[in-house]
Formats: sequence, structure tokens, C-alpha cells
Amino acid sequence: MDRKKFIKATGMGLGVTLIAPQLLSGKSQKNLSVENKNDPKIIKDDEGETINVIGDIQTHKILGSETGNQIMEWVDNVEPGAGIPPHIHTKEDEIFRVIKGEVEIMVDGKTSILKAGDVAFAPKNVPHAWKVVGTEKAKMITSAFPAGIEVMFHELAQLPPGSPDLAKVGEICGRYGISFV
Repeated sequence: MDRKKFIKATGMGLGVTLIAPQLLSGKSQKNLSVENKNDPKIIKDDEGETINVIGDIQTHKILGSETGNQIMEWVDNVEPGAGIPPHIHTKEDEIFRVIKGEVEIMVDGKTSILKAGDVAFAPKNVPHAWKVVGTEKAKMITSAFPAGIEVMFHELAQLPPGSPDLAKVGEICGRYGISFV
């Protein structure tokens, strides 16, 4: 079926005929547009708020408050040996993109070494963990969606320096739907 016949057969031709003149004249533009309440943002590599979340040095780049709580994104700059033990999120999915170094990541029982350019996806309700391996510091961009996890990160960053109180860490994470396995 050619395009004109398809439009006529589906009734789309009538909709286009009725709406197109209004769009072109601008009379109904306000009623048909979707308002974007989020402001565009450009974040340079050296910009953002940097916090220490129990050894995970994070620079927060995009916050939920800036994206209608759709996504939160941060950069991890982490020394060899540092990482996050196996855990499960019940609220957010995560994407990990390695920019520099090597990160051993486990998702749903499968372990792999990620290098620069590699990506891993950890959906909610699936156990995952990561650890920097090798001899150099790793840089990884991590995204969580929906947003909200940044509130937990700030709370964890307020814990006293030194070896963390694992019971306190577990209690804080539990309030945000994250449990260690």
C-alpha cells in the first residue's frame, strides 16, 4: 500500500488535514506541545559535587532534581581494590560504563572484567557487585534510573571516616530499597 492510501485508510489524513493548518499558524501550538520543565545542562569533566561514599569517590553530574527524577548520573574515581559487594536494588536499574582502568563486575552471578569502553547493565532486583582490579585507578560513569539514590549516597558520605559500621550501612541502604547478599 502506498503512503497516500495508508493515510486515507487509517483516517490519519483527516487528523493531519484538521491539525496541520493550526500548527502552521501557531494558534494551537501551546495546546499540542509537551512542556519540558528540565533545564538543559552541560557538565565538564572537572565539574560536579565530589563525595566519598565509603571509599567510592563519586562526582555527581546529573541529579534527579534536574531530570524530573528520571535519572541520576555520577563518575566513580576509585583506587584498585575498592568496590561495592554484592547487593540488590529494588527501585533503580544501573548502567556502568568504564572509561579508564579495569573493573570486575558481577551481574546475576556472571563475572566479567570491563575495560575502557565496556558497559554493564544491572536491572533492579538482580544481584550485582563491582571491584577495581589491576594496578591503576578506575574511572566509571554510573547511571541510576529512576533517580533518588543520590540521597542515600549523601547519607552514607556523612558516616565517620575509617572502617564503616556495616550494620549502619545496611540500615541506611535498606531504607532506600538496597540489600546486601
